Amino acid sequence: MVEAEWWEYDSVDELADAVAGDVGFIVESAVDARGSSLIAVPGGGTGPAVFPKLAAQPLPWKKVTIIPTDDRLVPMDDERSNVRAIAKAFLPAGARVIPIAADIADYRLAGNSADARLQDLSWPPDLVWLGMGEDGHTASIFAGPDLQSALDAPKARRAVGVMPDPMPSHAPVARVTLTRAAILSARTVMIAITGSEKRALLEQAIADGHSSKLPIGRVLAEADQPIDIHWAP
Repeated sequence: MVEAEWWEYDSVDELADAVAGDVGFIVESAVDARGSSLIAVPGGGTGPAVFPKLAAQPLPWKKVTIIPTDDRLVPMDDERSNVRAIAKAFLPAGARVIPIAADIADYRLAGNSADARLQDLSWPPDLVWLGMGEDGHTASIFAGPDLQSALDAPKARRAVGVMPDPMPSHAPVARVTLTRAAILSARTVMIAITGSEKRALLEQAIADGHSSKLPIGRVLAEADQPIDIHWAP
């Protein structure tokens, strides 16, 4: 059974303040302990709500590397690009932002490219911060033909290419994503979600564990570390 601790807030703004504070503490502690920090952050709606609050903190940003947990295979100047929002928030603060998506038509080859890029980074991450979609996906681990490749990739594999099925209507494109092993290798795994429907979905996914039909449930079922879940209505 996953050891999950829920943190509840009255508003998204209150959640954003708390998450920014927690991430800032993780970054500062990592730099103090090891001289640098590597964190993976999500796209979606919750991440960009937190980014400005986090970037405004007086942290040792020049010693921090930030990667997206996943990204869409679109140009970096496309509004659907996760790394675009991350770079906009954190490059001015002095952080190093590493894109994982590449301009490669074949999504599986794009996944190989993402994995090669991540192999060059000091691993494991200090933090992998996840969101969750209304369909139960997390990062870009979706239902579809590539689900098992993301879940069952070898421990040394850090990223794969995926083609969601069905394709999300808001961004009907292939993706690259951290594997389950890469996510769970992190020193800290955190989830931030909003809304009562997502809360009920996540609670059920955690309860179902390995038998969950949702990607988030299958990912978390293998977690050895406690998971902090931040939630607001």
